[in-house]
Amino acid sequence: MLIRRRSDIPASEITDERLYLNRRSFIATSGLLGVAAATGALPGCLKASPSDEQGEDKLTPYRDVTTYNNYYEFGTGKDDPAENAGSFRTRPWSIAVEGLVKKPAVYNLEDILRPVTQEERVYRLRCVEGWSMVIPWLGFPLAALINRVEPTSQAKFVEFTTLHDPRQMPGQRRPVLDWPYTEGLRLDEAMHPLAILATGLYGRPLPNQNGAPLRLVVPWKYGFKSIKGIVKLRFTDRQPATAWNKAAPSEYGFYSNVNPEVDHPRWSQAKERRIGEFLRRRTLMFNGYGDQVARMYAGMDLRRYY
Repeated sequence: MLIRRRSDIPASEITDERLYLNRRSFIATSGLLGVAAATGALPGCLKASPSDEQGEDKLTPYRDVTTYNNYYEFGTGKDDPAENAGSFRTRPWSIAVEGLVKKPAVYNLEDILRPVTQEERVYRLRCVEGWSMVIPWLGFPLAALINRVEPTSQAKFVEFTTLHDPRQMPGQRRPVLDWPYTEGLRLDEAMHPLAILATGLYGRPLPNQNGAPLRLVVPWKYGFKSIKGIVKLRFTDRQPATAWNKAAPSEYGFYSNVNPEVDHPRWSQAKERRIGEFLRRRTLMFNGYGDQVARMYAGMDLRRYY
């Protein structure tokens, strides 16, 4: 996993995807990433990285990342979000922090972003339908915001809520889900350094169809856990209800960790198709991040807590 500060991203990478990809290819082939991962020689590179048993993780093209989306607030088709979210207003934007915290408040997005350092993190995104992407996200650790609001000792979970605005979000005019969309993490999951709040991708601001202006990214879980258009965080001592678990509890569990040994009732999870590739590849436990996250689930039955 490559991490860079926003100030490290040259303008050429932001304006031209080909230059962006060429530079990453040069760095990878020159061996600098491997050296940095082993020695910590380059600032911004983590020693821990996801395992890749099936060759190099190539970035999914920007066009695919921004036109093939699950965002039911804008429609259930994969191309609906890109077609319907263009006029969605993301400013002004505020996030309410409620529940078991010492500093509950309604924060302007700019006030949340001002004290944090945004970095680039290249993460896999795995979806239950059997497809996946590799995306360079721009964002900051969720833990930075959590530490700022100071959860009490009673807080065990974080509940996230998406904006509910059927005037702007045509998908919410139909009872496809119990709106507004909600998701949740155990507090230790939310505090894990791999969990980020994303504000952009490919060095550019986050497109509306990808969850602007603020979305969650949890790379070891299925993509539907990465809630978009966040307007509220609520800290609680009880496991919160989540949108897909309410809609289909036999298909979507609270934890939703990538586990190829547990099939979705309507399809296998053993293999996946990386967008842009023809052949399917074997799905990795925890999406390949097991070395970093498996300890959080030690002793749990991952077939029962799916």
